[in-house]
Amino acid sequence: MIEFPRFMEPIWLIALIIIPLVLYLYFWAMQRGRKVAIRFSNLDLIKRAGGKKAVNRERILLLITLLSLASLIVALSDPHLPLKRIKEGVNVVLAIDVSGSMQAQDYKPNRLEAAKSSAGVLIKSLDMKDNVGIVIFSNGATTSSYLTPFKEKAIKKLESIGPPNGQTAIGDGMSLAIDMATSIPNKKRIVILLSDGENNAGVISPAEAIEFAKTNGIQVYTIGIGSEEPVVLGHDFFGRPQYAKLDEETLRRIAQQTGGQYFKAVDENTLQQIYKSIPEKIKREEEFTSVKDYFIALGGILILMGFYLRYFGKRILQ
Repeated sequence: MIEFPRFMEPIWLIALIIIPLVLYLYFWAMQRGRKVAIRFSNLDLIKRAGGKKAVNRERILLLITLLSLASLIVALSDPHLPLKRIKEGVNVVLAIDVSGSMQAQDYKPNRLEAAKSSAGVLIKSLDMKDNVGIVIFSNGATTSSYLTPFKEKAIKKLESIGPPNGQTAIGDGMSLAIDMATSIPNKKRIVILLSDGENNAGVISPAEAIEFAKTNGIQVYTIGIGSEEPVVLGHDFFGRPQYAKLDEETLRRIAQQTGGQYFKAVDENTLQQIYKSIPEKIKREEEFTSVKDYFIALGGILILMGFYLRYFGKRILQ
């Protein structure tokens, strides 16, 4: 769909009527001047004296003046064009599961360390103008690194995340990540949620977190950690094995309903590949951005050009 320019102060565009009015008056005056000139008996002498060159010179200067005037009028109307948001960047918040199941060693050296290593790959691949933040969740959720454009600082915070422990509060972790993503305005906002379990803790349900994301227009990409074969985490009091259970249905629903995408990571290699691919999938939305400063600059350049040609550039305009 083609997006047309928008004008925040369109009333100023009425002033553009000055341009054709000035042109009309100019040509009317030129026509009147010709009639007066015909009264001279030695018209050939006037032409040889450079009358035609003077007319051409005045027309060029008039064109420059009108263009500079039009540029300044358009600038006053504050035009906005749909431009890519590369300059403003994206707020990317990682929500990482640090529950007890993340100590499973089907990923080397364990799930949490593999997740941290792969998340570092993602952070390094972000655009310079992007901000990144980190949230961790188990029984509840907490901030590990606030939104920052300094990627190395975020990576150091990532590396310091402690050993896994507790249950899995997906809703809490997702909600805190959404709240962080909105803390710096006027940017596209993305949450990347990684978990290997099912929501069994916290005060906010995944369904409530989904509505929170939709209200704030935030895409959530979800990554499920889980091997093809069941992974034993330990045994209960009666000696029965306890398995890590990945709730793919919930993670898939979160991604679908927020406009993101769900990924399944079966080992540390696929997890790293997923993190590498996510920056390419982030659509940098178009927004209407003011370009009035460019019209002001153009008007100023044209005014200076006209001044130079009128007083110092007579040899150029012959």
